[in-house]
Amino acid sequence: MPQKIIFEPIGTIHSPYKDIEGMPIQPTGAKGVKGTLEIDHKYVSGLKDLDGFSHMIILYHFHLSEGYSLEVEPFLDKKKRGLFSTRAPKRPNPIGLSIVKLLNIHDNIVEIEDVDIVDGTPLLDIKPYVPDFDHRDVKSIGWLSSNSNKVSEKRSDERFK
Repeated sequence: MPQKIIFEPIGTIHSPYKDIEGMPIQPTGAKGVKGTLEIDHKYVSGLKDLDGFSHMIILYHFHLSEGYSLEVEPFLDKKKRGLFSTRAPKRPNPIGLSIVKLLNIHDNIVEIEDVDIVDGTPLLDIKPYVPDFDHRDVKSIGWLSSNSNKVSEKRSDERFK
């Protein structure tokens, strides 16, 4: 098992959010919020054919998070929960995932919508969202079953900075 894994960002995510405080906590809470992915020029040819998809999965580095705790008080609850049962950004490997709408591609700029990410976040990867591959009928969403409907109104604060 490797001791260290090193990722090189493929670009930078730009959004209207200059600080984590007050940001939506999930893409569903950022409906209509526009942003861009600025792709490093050496990766631009990898964008070929992406414009045929309406949505994509983006993976990114939570670069403002330092350290982690295995039990956290998530944004949608007042009770401490196990880190891996949450989407809290302070993690052993601070990797974020969002499904965003693809609006347009111009050279190395990808215009997106439903952005819940702080400006300047390093982009690690892009994958097309394919409902036949990615959608699942789920039977249970654990402790979130009584709170998930509150995601649109909830905003980030300093607890995970």
